[in-house]
Amino acid sequence: MSNIVAIVGRPNVGKSTLFNRLIEDRVAITDNQSGVTRDRHYGNAFWLQKNFTVIDTGGYVVGSDDTFEEAIRSQVELALDEATVILFVVDTKQGLTELDEEFANVLRRSKKPIFVVANKAETFERANLVASEFYGMGLASEVYPISAADGSGTGELLDEVVKHLEFDQVENPNEGIPRISILGRPNVGKSSFLNALLGKERSIVTDIAGTTRDAIDTHYKMFGKDFILTDTAGIRKKAKVNEDIEFYSVLRSIKALDNSDVCIVLLDATLGLESQDVSIIAQAHNAKKGIVIMVNKWDALEKDSKTADTMKKEILERLAPMNYMPIIFASALEKQRIFQVIEKAMEVYEVRKSQISTSKLNDILLPIIENYPPPSMKGKMVRIKYIVQVPTPSPTFVFFCNLPQYVMESYQRFLQNKIREHFGFEGVVITTFFRKK
Repeated sequence: MSNIVAIVGRPNVGKSTLFNRLIEDRVAITDNQSGVTRDRHYGNAFWLQKNFTVIDTGGYVVGSDDTFEEAIRSQVELALDEATVILFVVDTKQGLTELDEEFANVLRRSKKPIFVVANKAETFERANLVASEFYGMGLASEVYPISAADGSGTGELLDEVVKHLEFDQVENPNEGIPRISILGRPNVGKSSFLNALLGKERSIVTDIAGTTRDAIDTHYKMFGKDFILTDTAGIRKKAKVNEDIEFYSVLRSIKALDNSDVCIVLLDATLGLESQDVSIIAQAHNAKKGIVIMVNKWDALEKDSKTADTMKKEILERLAPMNYMPIIFASALEKQRIFQVIEKAMEVYEVRKSQISTSKLNDILLPIIENYPPPSMKGKMVRIKYIVQVPTPSPTFVFFCNLPQYVMESYQRFLQNKIREHFGFEGVVITTFFRKK
């Protein structure tokens, strides 16, 4: 990855607001409370015919009471290592602080271009008088007063930043790359799973539910294919979401689900399938995404040779009729079968795109329909003439018949099961429509 701009600074100076401004999307959660951002957060930006990646980071702090202080600081240092250009954001409302000066000493060790960005400079006084005190840090020959909230000053800043970047004509480097989201309730091991796959601390992991807040995208290459993994915040029941930050975290998770091709839904093996797990799976099902179920913490469960089969049967029975997805028993902690989960997710992605020829569909399904025709309704017989698969993001089949309004839902499920029986489509929602012929 090249052309990386890292946004760093102490807490609550407006880093996430600037991140959202640069990528032109409200992706990162912003709040007046400090410490909202924890993990590194990536987005794509474009300025003067140059594409670049922007990294949002948590607030760099030392000696605080924040449980996540050390982990956030580690994430900031990783972002500094990756960066091509560093934007050091400070706050003109509060002026130069001791923590700014401490962090400036950290940045002096870097040989990369550093831009001091004096944020919240909405007034003439802040832009021209207060911002001047930041020259005293001796980090840069110029301080750039901006307002991330309304965008003033960001154009001049970007004009200078892109001079340090390589020319790149690829408008959207992520276009066409499969997206796999990692979903589940809080504390089921989503971030641990991502970190185990990558072999490094991409997301902060603690025993505290709600550690991950933003949806975290990571490029990943495996089995000769590129794809994007998205770690998400845990999705709770609405009644249990009791603060604004968690509310927006859940919204980001749902948006990640909507943007993904395949969802890996994690369950806790020690708790089994709970009602909120079913709700998350139903959301992915209704959005017609590919679905793989990973039963995590398999190492923590006392089991015998029949435990897996018994649990799989119980899960599928409770999910019926949403019981078409593969289930893999794994452990992120022990790295047990985690790559099998990703391999299966990629299989589901390919299956979701597959097209069955009309001749093959009709040769196989019409004889089955003739032997097991739709039940008659109001004394009238439904006769299905032929079937086609239409080009949609998920498998969709149209059955042409004389009386489409009389095809019962139970018979539709029967046909969907026959399609799975003969053509596969494991982990993929099948949609059927009936049209008059």
